Amino acid sequence: MFKNKKMNTTNYVFFGFSLLSAGIISGCRTGQQNDERNTGRHPNIVIIYTDDLGYGDAGAYGATELKTPNIDKLAANGVKFTCGYSSSATSTPSRYALLTGEYPWRNQGARILPGSAPLIIDTTKMTIPKMLKERGYHTGIVGKWHLGLGTGDVDWNQHVSPGPNEVGFDYSFIMAATQDRTPTVYLENGYVVGLDPDDPLLVSYEENFEGEPTGMDNPELCKMMWHHGHNSSIHNGIPRIGFQKGGKNAMWVDEDMADDFLEKAQKYIRKQKDNPFFLYYTLQQPHVPRTPHARFVGSSGMGPRGDVIAEADWCVGELMKTLEEEGILENTLIIFSSDNGPVLNDGYYDDAVEKLGDHKPWGPLRGGKYSLFEAGTRVPFITYWKGEIEPAVSDALVSQLDLFSSLAKLVDSEKRGPDSEELLDVLLGKSDQGRKELIIEATTRTALRKSEWAMIPPYNGPAINHYVNIELGNSGEFLLFNLNEDIGQQRNLAKEHPEKLKEMVETFEKIRGKEYGSIQQLELK
Repeated sequence: MFKNKKMNTTNYVFFGFSLLSAGIISGCRTGQQNDERNTGRHPNIVIIYTDDLGYGDAGAYGATELKTPNIDKLAANGVKFTCGYSSSATSTPSRYALLTGEYPWRNQGARILPGSAPLIIDTTKMTIPKMLKERGYHTGIVGKWHLGLGTGDVDWNQHVSPGPNEVGFDYSFIMAATQDRTPTVYLENGYVVGLDPDDPLLVSYEENFEGEPTGMDNPELCKMMWHHGHNSSIHNGIPRIGFQKGGKNAMWVDEDMADDFLEKAQKYIRKQKDNPFFLYYTLQQPHVPRTPHARFVGSSGMGPRGDVIAEADWCVGELMKTLEEEGILENTLIIFSSDNGPVLNDGYYDDAVEKLGDHKPWGPLRGGKYSLFEAGTRVPFITYWKGEIEPAVSDALVSQLDLFSSLAKLVDSEKRGPDSEELLDVLLGKSDQGRKELIIEATTRTALRKSEWAMIPPYNGPAINHYVNIELGNSGEFLLFNLNEDIGQQRNLAKEHPEKLKEMVETFEKIRGKEYGSIQQLELK
């Protein structure tokens, strides 16, 4: 269904900001001038992409114990999709699919990558930023990358290429992989920020460098203890995945990361406000290690995981405030989502489980990050465009895959992604006719979502990964669920509906092929 909601203006004061008496007139003039300049041009496009945010982690999606007022305002004043999906239950594949419009299982390299991995997007391949550049956009990425850099043997002390700038981004300020992986440095347009040439940065995922402490051997140096996997090089008192040496002046401060990324995103907006721009703003929260700034420590009552979600929500509000202050909010399409579903203990002892209380990051869904069940890939998915999108709730089936072709339609480009469907009217709240079917992926395993049905083929492997305590969707038999009647996927209907199962398998194999049984087991290290 497609349900319009009338906005309650008494309850929502949208992204207001303090007006100093000396600046009221000039601020109004700036907004007025920008509104005049923006008339008739393509809108700015901002994708806000969170990391491991679950379907039930925002108030707009049912959270009652965790407060997310800024995300909720986006949902209340835009289109909130109840059936919005990432392409994968893990990071790298979802990011690959979003930028290329191609299913990640078509690229064997689209798996969880180490920080030393080569770029997995072919530099000749069309991407969202390349397509938008052809239409006159300036393109920028700020935040997490995790799609590889270089060609396989990176010298971090030189210009690192290829990377984001070689696949369509005019500007990039990124971390190479994830916050829990080496190297723990930022790169701006291919150069490590703040690197001292007399203290070269060395990175390895094979062996440690002589004399360097690790979480395994030197727990006394850790302010955050590892639970599984994260026991290699220590930086800022936090043990990581992978080894590194040198580059001390370039190392980030984890607690400042949200502010660092936000500041760069705001500067990008202010610099590019007079021309159409595409900003891919990829937050690190609530991925591990969860390191909220002191301003947010204790703010949620749920420990670091809840605190960094509150921090991420604040970042969303500050970014929206910047767009409003610069007078371009009404000419900016904002898309908010997450790369995959939630996980609590993902490698560190940080009280995510112990302080969860009644909060359910997965909402009514089964599974989570790494899982083929719904909570692995059904995520918060919101579109907002002030004055253009009417507040609504949509049950249309949409995927981040579809952003490529839909944005191409928006900017009058004829380019289309290989697996991306053009659903612009759906994203803008003008239609409720979404996808008919979608292949979802979790660590090389794939499944089918079609209409109200979900089908998971049989796969070898454990039913539950006990490190993270998440059901993976592995079973010795086909699993079939009617999500309209059983959103929690508790009743397997495969034997009761053999004809429906046959139809689902045929659809799945037509798209995926019959060689889907060759998989890679999940390895958390």
